[in-house]
Amino acid sequence: METEKILSYIDHTLLKAVSDRESIMSLCREALEYKTASVCIPPSYVKEVRENFPGLNICTVIGFPLGYSTTAVKAFEAEDAVKNGADEIDMVIDIGFVKNGRFDLVTEEIAAVRRAVGEKILKVIIETCYLTDDEKIKLCRCVTDGGADYIKTSTGFGSAGANIADIRLFKENIGPNVKIKAAGGIRTKEEMEEFINAGCARIGTSGAKNIVNN
Repeated sequence: METEKILSYIDHTLLKAVSDRESIMSLCREALEYKTASVCIPPSYVKEVRENFPGLNICTVIGFPLGYSTTAVKAFEAEDAVKNGADEIDMVIDIGFVKNGRFDLVTEEIAAVRRAVGEKILKVIIETCYLTDDEKIKLCRCVTDGGADYIKTSTGFGSAGANIADIRLFKENIGPNVKIKAAGGIRTKEEMEEFINAGCARIGTSGAKNIVNN
């Protein structure tokens, strides 16, 4: 697969707590140069990035990275991000709901954030490294019923990132209108191509620059 094609799948990502302004602006300039699908940046930078890069597709994160903010807080965060100029929202589920067997609450939370973002793209991070296959299957239904656009594997801050087995599991269990985003530990061109070929519509990675320069 050509590098340019792979880049078109990438959410060019920088979410480290120590990310400074110049690093974020450099990321945005790279995204425009490489023609990536989006930049994925902390919510605190969204407004400034929108003002400086009016044509850029901006993704940000909600309830990140642990997911245990209340539903009301996540909905407010999401609404605020959209007002500031975000085009796409990647929210983290409450894994405590999952471990308590309250998949109804997971669905309700996804639906609440869906209402908050309106027609903007909503991706739901389920953090696969902490889940059983049965929980992942049930979460595919939650994501589908909650009205999200994507199911996403990982935050990149958990104990492990994306793997191909989970992509195959998602494909078997998500609804027809739900796409897949893989993230966490995907850095090489070969890895990116493998996940795309497995069925991912997006790749969250900080490795775009690596594949351009190699």
